[in-house]
Amino acid sequence: MLLDGIVNWFDRLRLQLSRHDALLILSVIGLLCGFLAGMVIVLFRLLVESIQASMLPGGQVENYEALPPLVQFALPIVGGLLLGLMFVRFSKGLHVLGIARVMERLIYHQGHLSLRGLLLQFFGAAIAIITGHSVGREGPHVFLGAASGSLLGQYLSLPNNSIRILVGCGTAAGISASFDTPLAGVIFALEVVMMEYTLISFIPIMLAAVSANSLSLMMFEGERVFDLEIIQLGSLHELAFILMLGLAAGTVSAAYVQLIEFISDKSQKMSIWLRNLSAGVLVGLCALVAPQVMGIGYDTVNQILLGEIGLSLLVLLVVAKLIATAASIGLGIPGGTIGPALFIGAALGGVFAPLPSLLLDGPVSDPGVYALIGMGAVMGAALQAPLAALATVIELTHNPEIIMPGMLAIVVASLVSSEVFGKSSMFHTLLEATGLNYHTDPVMQSLRRTGAAEFMNRSFVQLDASLSRDAAKMALNQKPEWVLINGPDDELALMPSLELLRNLELQDDAEIDLLKIPATRYQMSPIRMQSTLQEALEILDNSSAEALYIEWFDEAHYWRIQGILTRAQIESAYRF
Repeated sequence: MLLDGIVNWFDRLRLQLSRHDALLILSVIGLLCGFLAGMVIVLFRLLVESIQASMLPGGQVENYEALPPLVQFALPIVGGLLLGLMFVRFSKGLHVLGIARVMERLIYHQGHLSLRGLLLQFFGAAIAIITGHSVGREGPHVFLGAASGSLLGQYLSLPNNSIRILVGCGTAAGISASFDTPLAGVIFALEVVMMEYTLISFIPIMLAAVSANSLSLMMFEGERVFDLEIIQLGSLHELAFILMLGLAAGTVSAAYVQLIEFISDKSQKMSIWLRNLSAGVLVGLCALVAPQVMGIGYDTVNQILLGEIGLSLLVLLVVAKLIATAASIGLGIPGGTIGPALFIGAALGGVFAPLPSLLLDGPVSDPGVYALIGMGAVMGAALQAPLAALATVIELTHNPEIIMPGMLAIVVASLVSSEVFGKSSMFHTLLEATGLNYHTDPVMQSLRRTGAAEFMNRSFVQLDASLSRDAAKMALNQKPEWVLINGPDDELALMPSLELLRNLELQDDAEIDLLKIPATRYQMSPIRMQSTLQEALEILDNSSAEALYIEWFDEAHYWRIQGILTRAQIESAYRF
């Protein structure tokens, strides 16, 4: 009895979650999702950093610069071989991972991610980062968080509209745990991945970001990603240099996206193992010139923020990191693009940092100001996510003084990349390289947020095609709106109950065939209770069906038809 009560409670919970306003329940689940995603991300960081500390000189994470040149060249090649073998053996055709994969699953598959994908991302990204490929950990963190949320929702058999929000929760958890930036995580999830701002998604995603960030802070004892002092702009005259930095960041971001697009397009016909091996060779060659490009490179970013790297090396790092990252991402290495964008932006900002002291009198900003603003500008332009980039800059500094100059550089860079060079978001570019488009509009967003069960019509009776007049009258006494007809070969048809009532008034036949009497009848197709209204509309658009019947378990745990859904109901749901 207790078990039956729990099962029935979960069934009622799922039905409630199909509504567009189940905020309280989603908030609780979002909080749990954040902890789950945070645990997976913490395990990933512990694995990567413990292996790096054991294999790199001095036990220092990311100390690739201290390796002998031959090892610097060979290590990414070994990583490429290992990744190629892993994908050939275990991927079963799943080669696109990271944030682009999360977006693709959201738009085409209601946010359903697989355990296989999670494991491939976990171990694939670990191999890539440990062996020095020029990739970030934020993309893998986002994928691991999103996959954790998706798998939690699938395990609980939640409606797909709720699974979509859990994917957003995991995305926010990934960014929040990476940088100690919960607000940036929330904005990134809404602005870049889900592309919507609604209360029903905002609050669960905020709670997920907080819970993941809290877990990360506890595990890593509040360790900050970047060493930043309280910084501020030296003089308003420096806004001219900030503007120039924004123009340069937009140009570099466009080159970054274009190079990734070019390499990805030219390598589509190559086998996955050859692509990964080629990436290893190219990264190895870049490492011989500038070993700082290996791995995530946050140690080098910290040096740039402190003004410890010379101008000529900064220029070299911009070029080498851009090439190494484009090779890694374009050739299918399962890593992130945000970390490299921050590296490139910091180095580019460092190039501009000496200019104010040469051309202006009086106090000028520290080099870290320009490096930090460059990080936000390149990130915002490359991802076409200016708000997320600005939030990242603010949370990294904990200083509101950075808002105005950061906003100027980020907006200018984003406009230059999108309007002057015609570049879209890097993630959209990666999707388009595989033949997919990330399209969205207000109607589809509304339908995705609502479960089909919320608007289904439960006022129906299910009858055999042939029945007596008395049986028909008895069924109509229940005052149903619809009659669901059991046809031959288990096919179902739908008839308005008024049509049957009219026939009874006009005819006096003792036996009635519901499939032959003059009436309006609709062809039917099944749909699961978890489906969204978007999925329902797609079935109606892509099949001969004119109405849908929604299936789920009844209180006795038997598979039953729970309700009817017509195109008119879907359209009324959007108007509502």
